[in-house]
Amino acid sequence: MYAIVESGGKQYKVSPGQLIKVESLGKETGADVTIERVLMIHRDDKGVYGAPYIDGAKVIASVEGNDKARKVIIFKQRPRKVYRKLNGHRQQFTALRIKEIVYGG
Repeated sequence: MYAIVESGGKQYKVSPGQLIKVESLGKETGADVTIERVLMIHRDDKGVYGAPYIDGAKVIASVEGNDKARKVIIFKQRPRKVYRKLNGHRQQFTALRIKEIVYGG
């Protein structure tokens, strides 16, 4: 059984027991999170699709921790000019452990 969920403007394929990294949610470690934006559920060789979301479906996950991703280096340079710019960015994320996928239909 797996589901396609939306969080932070991105879509993730999740199944129970899986660890995913989503945009920072601002929750404490150990807290439970309910994702209600479920786009698709696949179980027993049948798919249930939403338009755009499935009513009554949700994914329950627990927060494993908050951290920052690897640094992304941004380097800009103009040819034959004296212009160089170096910048870095580390995006914050929340690690979620998927507990269960709930769907009553």
